[in-house]
Amino acid sequence: MTQHEYIFITVSIILGLAITRLLHTVAMLIRAQRHVVFHWSTALWALCVMVYILQLWWVGWGLRDVPAWTFASFVVLVLGSIFIYGAAEMALPVPESDDLDMLKHSQKLGRLSAVSMLAYFLVGPYVNLTMYDYPILPVLVLPGVGMALMLGVILMPLRFPLLTVLFSIYSAVVVALTI
Repeated sequence: MTQHEYIFITVSIILGLAITRLLHTVAMLIRAQRHVVFHWSTALWALCVMVYILQLWWVGWGLRDVPAWTFASFVVLVLGSIFIYGAAEMALPVPESDDLDMLKHSQKLGRLSAVSMLAYFLVGPYVNLTMYDYPILPVLVLPGVGMALMLGVILMPLRFPLLTVLFSIYSAVVVALTI
């Protein structure tokens, strides 16, 4: 077993839990559909979070060529996975709550999903600079845009639908650049 395989077992477990949590919440909302006030922007947000889960898993394969791993790199990847899990956990309302209005959830407690994504966007520059040796300007600018969008979601919750559309476009660009 290579060092990459060993490290990515931990990352894969956390990402698998994030997917499981997101899909489980979707299933619970479908079961409670009579009480759910659906909003497209919250569903789009959850889809974007799923894209980032898969994108981290995909990008992780490229790290197989890293010759020697450091404990710091391992911790950063685990933290990134934990942040993605947090974004998945808080992306959708859960039927155990009293309020199943998806837009209200996103504008209140759901903003914690954006806090987790903000933290996740801090991980990217470390990985791209130390492990991929990419040029510094794109490594800082692209996540900077994501961080600005997350700050918008956190600080301007009434603009959540618009910011979610912008976030989905941004997510599509990130995926196009990393596949």
